Order: sequence, then C-alpha cells, then structure tokens
Amino acid sequence: MRFLAALLLWLLTTVALAAAVPALWAQATVVDEDGYASLAASAARDPRLQQAMASELATQAVTLAEDNGYSLNPRLVGQVADSYTHNEGFAGQFGQANRIAHRWMFTGAVPSGNSTDQWLIDVAPMLNDPSFDATLGSLDLRVPDTMTVPITVDSPELRPGKLRWLASWGPWISIGAAAVTVLLALLTVAAARSRGKALTALGVSALLVGAAGWAGIEVADRPLDAALDRTTGDIRTVAEVMVESAIDSLHHWLNVTIVAGVALVVLGAVAAGLGSVLRRGT
Repeated sequence: MRFLAALLLWLLTTVALAAAVPALWAQATVVDEDGYASLAASAARDPRLQQAMASELATQAVTLAEDNGYSLNPRLVGQVADSYTHNEGFAGQFGQANRIAHRWMFTGAVPSGNSTDQWLIDVAPMLNDPSFDATLGSLDLRVPDTMTVPITVDSPELRPGKLRWLASWGPWISIGAAAVTVLLALLTVAAARSRGKALTALGVSALLVGAAGWAGIEVADRPLDAALDRTTGDIRTVAEVMVESAIDSLHHWLNVTIVAGVALVVLGAVAAGLGSVLRRGT
C-alpha cells in the first residue's frame, strides 16, 4: 500500500513539474515586462537582427524626412543605421522599444494613432540616438515621441490586451505550480520506504520533464512558422531571431532541469547505498 501511495505521488509530482517548468519560464521571460525586455536585448546581439533593424530604421528615417519635405541619401542613412545597431547601446534600446509591444498584448495599452489590430514596436527611442540625431538634426527634423512599426500584419485574431488574463494570473499560476510540485515531491519522499530511492525517482522525473520539453519544442516548430508568416520583410527576420532567443532561453531552463535530475539521481543512489551499508552494519 505504501509503495502504491509513493508511486501515485511520484506520478503526480512528475506531472506537476512538467507544468511548473514552462509556467515559471513563461512568467519570467515572456509575461513579465522586464523579462521580455531582457529577452529582446539578448536577441539584439544577433547579427541578423542587427542587420534587419538597421534596414528598417534607415527606411523609417528616410520616410520621416520625406514626409517633412527633405531628401536623405538612403545609402548614407543605411551606413549610419548599420553603425548604430552594431554599437553597445543598441541592445538595451531595442529591449526598451519592445516594451510597447509587450504592453499592447498584455495590458491593452494602445499607442497614440494606432487604430489597427497590429502588434507594434516603438522605434522612436532608437531614432533619437545621437548617431541618428546628427543626421536628422542637420535637417531640423524632430523624431516624434512615439514612432511605431508593425510587427505583424492586420489580423482580427490580434487584439490589444488579448493576453491580459495571463498577465493577471500568470504569477499566481507559476508560483502555485511550483508550490504544488515541491509539496508533492516532499510527500513522495515521506511516503517512500527508501529516501534514497525516492530521490532517485524524483531525479528521473526531472530527466523525463527535460527530455519531454525538448521534444515538445521540436513539435511546436510548425505552428511557430505559421505565426511568423504574419510578419514580412525585415520585421520577419527580427521576429525569427526573437523566437529563436525565446527557444534558447527555454532550452536553458530545460537543461537546468535535466542537470538537477542527474544530481538527484546521483544523490539518491549515494543515499540508498549508504542506507544499505548502515543497515548491514546494524
């Protein structure tokens, strides 16, 4: 009976851990605004994103000048933009620019002048960088406080605040999942006849969850491609790199889970061995 109770608790712990790891990752990396900005800043160190954003920023700068009756040399502006996206300050500014996209989706905050169902980033802070200011300032051009660029095409499926519920409940869901996992793990150890074997079993749970997570990411590859089809041109490249950075981040969490699993298996084996030696000695 005790064995069956321990087995049931172990199964429940494994299921809870499988929910807790992605929930905690999503809360820390995607749902949390600071976490999302940090993810964007990390993605901004990728040369592909830097090149794509340089092209997009050059286009926006030339368009801004034309709208105000000026003509800029696209090649010169492109060189300025390329130099800017390769400097140290770009990553942080790109992270800040993505905050408007995060607020649009998770809080429903709509930038002034946006009447479409599009996900946007704000490029105004980047165009206000001194490198661009030297180019645009010579024409007495003032970059607006907010200058948004669509990340996605117009879609009725995308609405401001669509994930507001996740922003509200995400922290509770992730903390609750983690708490339930810890509680079930402790109950599993308490119910097992051998503490060492229980620790080993919990390590196996972590290994299974880590491996299943890697497999799940591979399965999700096609739906992710379909989502990226909502973007075009340079912004698609930006979105692709952002998605890849998010996947790399999740891979890191899964790798930590696997390493923790290996540690628990080793610790459990050592504990079981010591327990066996002590029992023989008595």
